[in-house]
Amino acid sequence: MTKRSLFLSCILATTSYYAFSQQPDAKTLQETAKTFTRQGDYANAIMVLTGAVQKDPQNIELQKDLAFNYYLEHEYAKGLNIARPLTDRADADVQCYQMTGMFLKAIDDSKECERMYKAGIKKFPRSGVLYNEYGEMLWARQDNSAAIRQWEKGIEVDPNYSSNYYNASRYYFYVTSDKVSSLLYGEIFLNLESYSKRTAEIKDLLLEAYIKFFTSTDGEKDQAPKSAFATAFLGEMNKLSSDIAQGVTTESLIVLRTRFIIGWFNTYPTNFPFRLFDYQRQLLKDGMFDAYNQWIFGAAENLSVFQTWSNTHSEEYNKFINFQKGRIFKLPEGQYYQSAK
Repeated sequence: MTKRSLFLSCILATTSYYAFSQQPDAKTLQETAKTFTRQGDYANAIMVLTGAVQKDPQNIELQKDLAFNYYLEHEYAKGLNIARPLTDRADADVQCYQMTGMFLKAIDDSKECERMYKAGIKKFPRSGVLYNEYGEMLWARQDNSAAIRQWEKGIEVDPNYSSNYYNASRYYFYVTSDKVSSLLYGEIFLNLESYSKRTAEIKDLLLEAYIKFFTSTDGEKDQAPKSAFATAFLGEMNKLSSDIAQGVTTESLIVLRTRFIIGWFNTYPTNFPFRLFDYQRQLLKDGMFDAYNQWIFGAAENLSVFQTWSNTHSEEYNKFINFQKGRIFKLPEGQYYQSAK
């Protein structure tokens, strides 16, 4: 080789090495793809993530991101081809099963979807996410009794996952006469998920549930089968029916619910530990219970009246809102009192 040829070879090798060393690594590509995803540019996100997977083919997070962008791009077959094998991996997590379920529901393969959810729950028996989405699949095919069993189990084993409360509250309101469960699950949902698109829906449902609760001609019989907790709840509520004799309004509910909390802790101080009632008592002691009830029922009953109240009680209302936004409502395990359905 001549000196000139050797020199050119060295230049080319150095240039190639430099170019290769300047190529972004898989992590950098992943961050770039996330930017595209946030911008709604799923096609470019897919292109970048495809390159990232080629660099790091065993990286499960990259593959999950790629599959998710295929879902957002409505490329369900391609996304499923990536997501389904992930559930067979030793390092598969809940998200792998959740994503695979999304694809299977999108292509309406309910049989395979059910098999996959069962496998996921077997591996992750305390995943509220999987119980919820399995329940939603069963609900979509109108197997309502099977759906509520999944949502109830999700509430029992993962009490801080909000969607099971959302679905269970709606189930009891629309399908059954069990308004106790609808009331309690709905209010827990509002405290777990206070500012989402679903919040206003459940506020409307709660107001209507209280109306139905007190207008039922056979309230106690309608609640069967009852747990001891539900029986106690009904007993305390029935003592207070005179408080709403002139109608179920935000103001009458404030009176009723204030007296309920006082009566509950006088009668059952330690029988049924329940985070929701503890929280209500805390708000009552701190002078925020009226604002809390206005937040739940006011706009659902009459938006203009609620706006007037919040303006004339701005200090009281803002105190509650700031407190609510600054706290985390968390339910402990072991406070599940529902009877088998």
